[in-house]
Amino acid sequence: MELTEVQEYVIEGNAKGSEQWTKDALAEGMDPAVIVNEGLIPAMDVVGEKFKNEEYYMPDMLVSARAMKAAMSLVKPLIAEAGGSSKGTVIVGTVQGDLHDIGKNLVSMMLEGAGFDVVDLGTDVAPETFVTAVEERGANLLGLSALLTTTMPMIGETIGALNEAEIRARIKIMIGGAPVTAAYATSVGADGFAEDAATAVEVAKELVGD
Repeated sequence: MELTEVQEYVIEGNAKGSEQWTKDALAEGMDPAVIVNEGLIPAMDVVGEKFKNEEYYMPDMLVSARAMKAAMSLVKPLIAEAGGSSKGTVIVGTVQGDLHDIGKNLVSMMLEGAGFDVVDLGTDVAPETFVTAVEERGANLLGLSALLTTTMPMIGETIGALNEAEIRARIKIMIGGAPVTAAYATSVGADGFAEDAATAVEVAKELVGD
């Protein structure tokens, strides 16, 4: 089986095709890590580039990410069983008071497609919940999303809670959302800022030293 086939399924957003190809590849004995590293990750890199070049828009990225996730759901447990390595563990969530999740969900899927272990806490996440997740999961990256100007201050509150828990120094933080800017990221003490899901993957890789 050719890895270019699953790459095309993901790029085109064909979830059924990527899932069936992955089932067949695993049945034939293909290494799950090869499927991820040489099939899914390169495909999502292409999707990210298409988005940056304005060939793809958010709906296109979403269907591609879902196609990637359909394949990933089959290989990820096998890689975990084999003790395969990842680029790191990322905690993501929309801050307290904010129920928006489309952008966060896309970032989560893109990060997973790039080889990160992603723990998505959902929306309306309290600062202390982020702190607990970082401590329990041993995460090395935290992604905070805010889609409303009224909830942006909760980004700073969450970073403050990490400082109070004395675990801020051990984790990198990137933030994003419609009203969020690079200047705001600097003002609240975040390590990085991403204006879209494709950029979020690049920023995440830089922050963990990939």
